[in-house]
Amino acid sequence: MRKVSFAEFGGPDVLELLDAEEPHAGPGQVRIAVRAAGVNPVDWRLREGQVLGAHPLELPAGLGLDAAGVVDEVGEGVDGVGVGDPVFGEGFDTYAEFAVLSAWARMPEGLTFEEAAGYPSVVETALRVIREVGVRPGQTLLVSGASGGVGSAVLQIARDRGIPVIGTAGAANQDYLRDLGAVPTTYGEGWVERVRRLGHVDAALDLAGSGVIRELVELTGDPRRVVSIADLGAPEYGVRFSGVAGSVPDALAEAVGLIARGRLHIPVEKAYPLADAAAAHIDSQAGHTRGRRVLLV
Repeated sequence: MRKVSFAEFGGPDVLELLDAEEPHAGPGQVRIAVRAAGVNPVDWRLREGQVLGAHPLELPAGLGLDAAGVVDEVGEGVDGVGVGDPVFGEGFDTYAEFAVLSAWARMPEGLTFEEAAGYPSVVETALRVIREVGVRPGQTLLVSGASGGVGSAVLQIARDRGIPVIGTAGAANQDYLRDLGAVPTTYGEGWVERVRRLGHVDAALDLAGSGVIRELVELTGDPRRVVSIADLGAPEYGVRFSGVAGSVPDALAEAVGLIARGRLHIPVEKAYPLADAAAAHIDSQAGHTRGRRVLLV
């Protein structure tokens, strides 16, 4: 099979599409013929050697956590799913023609493989940070970097729970945030005052890692009311850096329910052939994403 791999840490150019041995499902796992794989910021952070404490790996290594595809091998102890079933979920080395998943769910009706590959890690992360920041219905949540995959999920989950959101994003994504139920404003010079004019902030999420932790603490008045998934320096300000996943099966189950009720939709901004993983990483690192980026197999 073909698989994206890298033998040294570095820029996008270290990624190679190589022939590799097929993986096989172990106990409690399924293997899928991958149709699409999600591209997450953690992927390029791993490629650069940034987050090895939370995600240890040995080189050469593959990449990818999220995928959607068709089950073609079922491990011991697995029930409720069989060969030929379309599923989406989370595993390892999903930038490949075959991948093993450790958490999965049947694909909701009407969702394409391309769309489904963008949900697993994004929804788990969104649910986790909303829980960790402790925001409740009626309290206002500020989301910095709100137009990407996690931001798109946070905004819609918050709307479903009755949590008002102020979201920051580029000028081109203001209407997109508004469509997802947020009160939008732009980042850049003067953004803190623009947020203050929009109202009191009870809690805040940093999803972009754009060096705004100090300002988020200032706006909330309490570092315990701020959570970051993107700024490794956040703990210096007393802010929690959230990098350890919670229950992915529970997150997938909630995602399926939200999708079925029409309360969650994460668009795919761009899809790339598997051979163009480096280009997907370059675009992901550049930011300004609206929704998700995926690789097609």
